[in-house]
Amino acid sequence: MGARALRQEMTPPELALWKSLRDRRVAGMKFRREHPIGPYFADFYCAAAGLVVEIDGRRHDVTHDAQRDAYMEERGLKVLRVRAVDVRDRKGDVLRLIVETAERRMSEFAAAPPLPAKRGGVVERIGGGETGEG
Repeated sequence: MGARALRQEMTPPELALWKSLRDRRVAGMKFRREHPIGPYFADFYCAAAGLVVEIDGRRHDVTHDAQRDAYMEERGLKVLRVRAVDVRDRKGDVLRLIVETAERRMSEFAAAPPLPAKRGGVVERIGGGETGEG
């Protein structure tokens, strides 16, 4: 199933969270939904923070989740898992956690020394920011 189909079949907790995250409604941060990352799709992804937000419902494959998290973390992404029931019952707290995690990640990127420039091109930091030309 592709990203377009997944966006059309969002669960109620995913849809509720998306209504708050879309259009830079939370702290001006841009999130994408059902964003492809390698062979996986992130429920929500903020490139500027290198943050993946996953909504876990009652039924999910823990082994698959661990493989997917490892894949994303190997690429420098932070995976934040949130229970669907928490989105339903405590959406404000979930949004605060997402914002705090994203802001912490972005401040870490800003504090990190720039990567060396690649010959004849631009090197990108995790999260898509340019660091220099070579």
